[in-house]
Amino acid sequence: MALNKLKFNSINVTPAASEALKFNSSANGFETGAAGGAMTFISKQTASSSSTISFTSGIDSTYKEYIFLFNNIHPGTDGTRFTFQGDTGTNTNYNQTIQSIFFYGQEGESSDPLLAYGSGQDQQLGTGFQDLSLGIDSDGNDSNCCGHLHIFNPSSTTFAKQFLGLTALVGNGYYSYSNYSAGYFNTTNALTRFQFKMTSGNIDSGTITLYGIN
Repeated sequence: MALNKLKFNSINVTPAASEALKFNSSANGFETGAAGGAMTFISKQTASSSSTISFTSGIDSTYKEYIFLFNNIHPGTDGTRFTFQGDTGTNTNYNQTIQSIFFYGQEGESSDPLLAYGSGQDQQLGTGFQDLSLGIDSDGNDSNCCGHLHIFNPSSTTFAKQFLGLTALVGNGYYSYSNYSAGYFNTTNALTRFQFKMTSGNIDSGTITLYGIN
């Protein structure tokens, strides 16, 4: 039996469903209800010379996926990396076992393209904070890191917890970097909290927003 490619343009979408697919500025996010699940705002935190930013509430069995959005993350220390970890129950050690990969693309202002594996940014059943970026430039106030992180089914007590991260940033020497991280938390315990920090110094400014998807 032949499989026919679905043509998106041939799908009839009602006006109400069309509106649901549009960017919802009042929630600082977007709705996916017409596609099968609502993207629900949970909380937002703003950094101000913050050593860490932690999300400890709203992460439970309500949602099957969590998305963190990073906007204009600016480090207090030049060349430091943006990282995250998770924990279970009421634990606050943030030292869960992670298996991960990391690769990146770069381009300089006068050309210097590169696609490479970040061997120093991956973990082999490590318990450290996972890199979401390479070193972020802090010399200029316009330098920053933006992106998103997906955590899949963190409340599962059967499976390991997969994650996918993507960030774009201004790096040292004003390079443009695109960073890709992925892996899993090697635990069948439910993840109940997450923490973000730089590898050195504070998060000078920026916002992190958490959404849940049913």
